[in-house]
Amino acid sequence: MNLQQTWRWFGPGDPVTLTDIRQTGATGIVTALHQIPHGDVWPTEAIRERQAEIRAASLEWAVVESITVSEAIKTRTGAYQQHIEDYKQSLRNLAACGLRVVTYNFMPVNDWTRTNLNYAMPDGAKALYFNWFDLAVFDIHVLKRANAADDYPATMVAEAERRFANYTTAQCEQLADIVMFGIPGEAKQTLAGMRAKLDTYADINADDLRTSLTDFLAEIAPVADELGIRLAIHPDDPPFPIFGLPRIVSRAEDFEYLLTKVPNVSNGVCFCTGSLGANAGNDLPAMARQLGHRIHFVHLRNVRKDEHGNFFEAAHLDGDVDMYAVMREILAVQQRVQEPISFRPDHGHQMLDDLKKTTNPGYSCIGRMRGLAELRGLELGICRAEGWC
Repeated sequence: MNLQQTWRWFGPGDPVTLTDIRQTGATGIVTALHQIPHGDVWPTEAIRERQAEIRAASLEWAVVESITVSEAIKTRTGAYQQHIEDYKQSLRNLAACGLRVVTYNFMPVNDWTRTNLNYAMPDGAKALYFNWFDLAVFDIHVLKRANAADDYPATMVAEAERRFANYTTAQCEQLADIVMFGIPGEAKQTLAGMRAKLDTYADINADDLRTSLTDFLAEIAPVADELGIRLAIHPDDPPFPIFGLPRIVSRAEDFEYLLTKVPNVSNGVCFCTGSLGANAGNDLPAMARQLGHRIHFVHLRNVRKDEHGNFFEAAHLDGDVDMYAVMREILAVQQRVQEPISFRPDHGHQMLDDLKKTTNPGYSCIGRMRGLAELRGLELGICRAEGWC
């Protein structure tokens, strides 16, 4: 059995239209109702409206990415219990519309984080980039988080100070906008807002956050079991503590703990090769083999790291991640499970005509279409060689 080939779409405001997506080879759509505030119920009517829009383009809404977990749930403050009840209702409403795979993450304060959205590649394309030195510039000198310098090596603190002294006000503002960019289509974070959120985590360590996650899952997983929904937690991106915040979904042992603690059949993983590949200590083929049928969704992208742990997003088949070995393990899992596992080409270089367009960072059309074409070819080659298709 083959994997289901999907494409992330950010709704009607996405520069990449559903008509465009039909021409890429993808058959499924990965999307969310980004207009719904975090913590609120997704109304059935809104779900059906989005679903009908996708079907009108001869595509199918395959995966929900994401129903965002509110900060109240992560910190167990304020109306968090009501947010959990509302999350359950959103799952019920999605199931009533036939949606069965729901992705989410448990990253505190900031979602995926980069320091450059236009990193120049040798061929003229542009990629997303994470640089620890520039993160330190933002954290210490722009955000001005208390005692931030204590979280970085002395050499990095010194380099951050040197860079800050040479950056213009406009460059610092641009860096802040990039670090706090967040999810396309959702409200942008501000420095004041980020500082306020960080304050709520002042007394929350990794064990506390892990307890919040497992308690949350202990409440929603039985509902998902009943509804036939597969939950897929996305790993931390990047898979390291940043801004003094704990990161608890970054390594093989994190997944093992989570899946053992909440063994419900619905509790599973979004296997993101880019997020996990940014940590040199992760053996991705071994992780895919270990997770097996608990992999409910897959993001395929590649990264290339340097000696400092900085990384840029490489072409899908040209980075530190052994995409052949990972794809083979995922396909082996697919042969053992009944439901199709969806994958999408995650991110992609801005290239060719897209360099002249306004695009969502990482989500331009042509770079992702190149990635999807390469991944589809890799999948077919492995399937034929193994006799799986």
